[in-house]
Amino acid sequence: MTTQDSRYEAVRSRDARFDGVFFFAVSTTGIYCRPSCPAVTPRRHNVTFHRTAAAAQSAGYRACRRCRPDAVPGSAEWNARADVVGRAMRLIGDGVVDREGVGGLAGRLGYSTRQLQRQLNAELGAGPIALARAQRGHTARVLLQSTTLQAAEIAFASGFASVRQFNDTIRAIYAATPSELRAARPGGRTPAARVGPVTPEHGRTGVPLRLAFRGVCATAEIFDHLAERALAGVEEITGERGRRVYRRTLRLPGGPGIAEVTEETGAGWLDCRLHLTDLRDLTTATQRVRRLFDLDADPEAVDGLLARDPALAPLVAACPGLRAPGTTDPEELAARAVVGDGLPVRAGRALGDALIAALGQPLCRPSGGLTHLFPEPDTLAGAALEGLGLPGDRITALRTLAGALAEGTLTLDPGADRDATEDALRNLPGIGPRPAALIRMRALGDPDVLLADDPAVRAGLRRTGAGPAGPAGEKWRPWRSYATHHLGRLLRIVPGS
Repeated sequence: MTTQDSRYEAVRSRDARFDGVFFFAVSTTGIYCRPSCPAVTPRRHNVTFHRTAAAAQSAGYRACRRCRPDAVPGSAEWNARADVVGRAMRLIGDGVVDREGVGGLAGRLGYSTRQLQRQLNAELGAGPIALARAQRGHTARVLLQSTTLQAAEIAFASGFASVRQFNDTIRAIYAATPSELRAARPGGRTPAARVGPVTPEHGRTGVPLRLAFRGVCATAEIFDHLAERALAGVEEITGERGRRVYRRTLRLPGGPGIAEVTEETGAGWLDCRLHLTDLRDLTTATQRVRRLFDLDADPEAVDGLLARDPALAPLVAACPGLRAPGTTDPEELAARAVVGDGLPVRAGRALGDALIAALGQPLCRPSGGLTHLFPEPDTLAGAALEGLGLPGDRITALRTLAGALAEGTLTLDPGADRDATEDALRNLPGIGPRPAALIRMRALGDPDVLLADDPAVRAGLRRTGAGPAGPAGEKWRPWRSYATHHLGRLLRIVPGS
């Protein structure tokens, strides 16, 4: 999709693979759409293309009410890119601009606000404020169409500074008032009961969402992965295979939350329900759940490249759309990676359970099997860990990691520089290449990490005949994280293994 003509061909063929990769706008109607929009294809000379919804909105276009272009999966490009634009997009998605402003975003990236504004405008056609505004508009639409909250409550929950700004933005993006947008609820779905704040322990229904993904999604494999590693009190999976529900606690800026995701998929989405202490955390919570399930991946690109290697082709054919799970809490994932380094999954999970039982932060009211938040870094850094069954070297490594996170000398937010962070992790006493690489892959969401030191990956390399990890891995760039999961999964699908 590097030329205008190839993008127009994707629009003509209504190719859903490119939803979220780019948007097209029609000058005669003043509307912008996703490539798969079912409306009549406009003439080529009336069409312009935009990298983001925010760029189309900044150019004066309104969102199509038929294809709802704001509800598409995110572009996989922002997960793969390690430059300042990719890092900025991940941080904006996490709600940093809403919480800390453009200055806070620039400071996290090590740039001045002017430099950052210039780079985003030059490449995306929209600056950080416009990108955050588009995200606020989407959050507001979700709340308008899925809850019975008053418009003023939704305005502030979505991150707007005033009701007037909220009304103006909704009219500009959707060419409708908030009341009209609420009345245009898709599919005639009944909104959730009035919420405020939304917390399962108060018996309310939470905010229902449909988390869109592109292509095929190997949902069962994600749920299997999470079930094997679920920590008591923080995570639970209920129901039978094919209809399971994954639930976990979330540590969010406005207070604790709970996410519930259903294994059974709709037509390109997963059903999710978020229970939040503060509705202003909706955007952040949504993005974190999306990262956990890797829903912005491009399975066609990943599977297409990996299937070219004869060693991996049978694995890809057996499990198309395999995702590379991330995390909702990078600091939690880092602690778990250090604690479980070199141990079988079951043993690492047992140590994680012990940490939560001893040091986890209890919820005000338990919800089912969910009782705690994972311990924060400052708690782990100062706690007596000797009686929890951790080996001495693991205690040292965990304390060192937690201390660096608590002091802010190490950050694991979505905009962290991946190379610098991995180097910093390897320089901490007791943290070797394997946990550092795992943290890079899952906590930082890097799609191009081959866990060459993992025993399951080494065994997978031997079984497939792929050869040494180095030469084999070079053929799989930039999707080596997905190759890692295919190779690790091999041990569970080869008869007799």
